[in-house]
Amino acid sequence: MPLFLKVFTHHQKKLLLMAVYAAMGLSAVPAAAASLRDKIMERRQEKQEQKVAQNAKSDGGQNEMSDADTTNTSVAGLPPGTRVLRDIAYGSDQRQTVDVYLPAAVIAHPGMPVIVMVHGGAWKVGNKTARGVVENKAAHWLPKAYVFIAINYRMLPDTKPLEQADDVARALAMAQGRAAEWGGSRSKFILMGHSAGAHLVSVLASNPAIASKAGAGPWLATISLDSAAYNIKQIMEQKHYRFYDDAFGSDPAYWQAVSPSLLLKQAAAPFLAVCSSQRPDKPCLQAEAFVSKAKSLGMLAQTLPQGLSHADINKNLGLENAYTAAVDKFLKEVDSSLP
Repeated sequence: MPLFLKVFTHHQKKLLLMAVYAAMGLSAVPAAAASLRDKIMERRQEKQEQKVAQNAKSDGGQNEMSDADTTNTSVAGLPPGTRVLRDIAYGSDQRQTVDVYLPAAVIAHPGMPVIVMVHGGAWKVGNKTARGVVENKAAHWLPKAYVFIAINYRMLPDTKPLEQADDVARALAMAQGRAAEWGGSRSKFILMGHSAGAHLVSVLASNPAIASKAGAGPWLATISLDSAAYNIKQIMEQKHYRFYDDAFGSDPAYWQAVSPSLLLKQAAAPFLAVCSSQRPDKPCLQAEAFVSKAKSLGMLAQTLPQGLSHADINKNLGLENAYTAAVDKFLKEVDSSLP
């Protein structure tokens, strides 16, 4: 071994080797170095999520874990003529509210499709006005004559994920019941969620009885934006991010009850699983497993991998890009009458 290498620690040697391979332009990296790289990426992502979560907590829960800015959801920041109905209650808790975004009167017509959007934030932070939840989605779908609804729900530590899914179901039931007064169609609802919100809508998609119990009827489709939590049991039995412990505890029976992949027993509404191909925890693997099971049951189900960050999968949806076009294409496959 060269003398200069003897002064380095084992960890430093691995980092040096990785730098050498990169400088040489080699695509093949030794297995040990690749493993170390993955661990570094995982730890970096975990630290970033914990930091943003802490910032959100100190800011009154207004921030989403993946994006600390608040969107401009004033009428001035939305498509011209947008009407906004703020903080409509679906329960007695002050967090059980929704915002309803209605297209301009010149665009709106009776029987419009309705998108219900559920924010993320590791089941413990976040808000329906967090940046990325509304802005680009409203800009894209309101001019197409959609109603867009963003919801809040109760969160950790006092409300566990299964109860959060019930909140989403109750919000859905309320919105379906009032859809006609907003120009929407009760039979044309689309459930959409990002991150933790993607997990919650996936729970309802895989166990529609939760929604039925809350008074909700069937919906057209479910769109999950970058959930890595389809099989909670599998996650908890392996090395995992610490915030999963806060959300799901240590009871294997509870893990089973909140695992969309394990809850799915029969065909349900069409399902689109968008997933980031950049994340070190590889959410596309869980998404593909869920979609494969859904297809085996006769469901229309698709994965849509994207080379985007976790945050960008949320806030880039609605921009004029191939990603948004693919989501629109999926919705057309579900119902060709959709705008």
